[in-house]
Amino acid sequence: MSLCAHFVHRLDPVMIRFPESWPIGGIYWYGASYILVFAIIAVVLRIYGRCGKLPFPRSATDSFMVAIIAGTIVGGRVGYALLYDFHTLLSNPLGLFCIWRGGMSSHGGFIGVGLAIIFFSRRHEIPLLAVADVISAVAPIGFFFGRIANFVNGELYGKISGAPWAVVFPSSAPDGFPVELIRPRHPSQIYEALLEGLLLFLFCQFRFFKKPPLRSGRLCGEFLCLYALVRIYAEFFREQDAPPIISLSRGQFYSIILFKVGLYVILISRRLKTHDCGRKVG
Repeated sequence: MSLCAHFVHRLDPVMIRFPESWPIGGIYWYGASYILVFAIIAVVLRIYGRCGKLPFPRSATDSFMVAIIAGTIVGGRVGYALLYDFHTLLSNPLGLFCIWRGGMSSHGGFIGVGLAIIFFSRRHEIPLLAVADVISAVAPIGFFFGRIANFVNGELYGKISGAPWAVVFPSSAPDGFPVELIRPRHPSQIYEALLEGLLLFLFCQFRFFKKPPLRSGRLCGEFLCLYALVRIYAEFFREQDAPPIISLSRGQFYSIILFKVGLYVILISRRLKTHDCGRKVG
């Protein structure tokens, strides 16, 4: 198939450009996606509250949102710097705060959100695993829009492919390289948006509203395991942006650890006698 038959990625990562005299260049789609995600999660949490699926009072929803936002941004950004781009962090520490330029780690986000909900659950005296189930149910929303934003940015593209749906990413070649000579690649960002986002969201909603309710922590453990599996699979199509670890991509290596954490959470859940809202299982 001729290269000209493939979609050429020419999407502008900047949604709104500011004058050159301004300190920042504009509003980026990547940053806007985070605002959209948090807004959607806030709406979904209200729906959960009306359905009686929140293990905390509605008055604590704002605090829960603050925990999610802080954990996601801080954990994702710091995690990326430490797990994928440590040398850049050493040379330019202030670049850590430029979240609109991309560079967020989902595995770092897991750690950040995990620490945030630990703080939230202790402050409000709510069972930790019950809170973890709620965050697991809404987390795929962030993965979906985050990966779409990666596609718009033309980053984290896939390996070279001859598939009809492969995409020509000019960013995959040196500046000035003729577009007609650039090899098309898997749109791995879209694969991950569908797997980590849409698939996991549908699965988590099915399990979250299951009757009789699952034991606390069960959904969280299943979510962590399933995310790890689909991420490991998606990594086979993705061009690696960091050196591998013991012949595995970094995403695969960290996902194996995450899978083990998920299994551990499931084992803990099996020993409990309460479901997601903290009441006795009949």
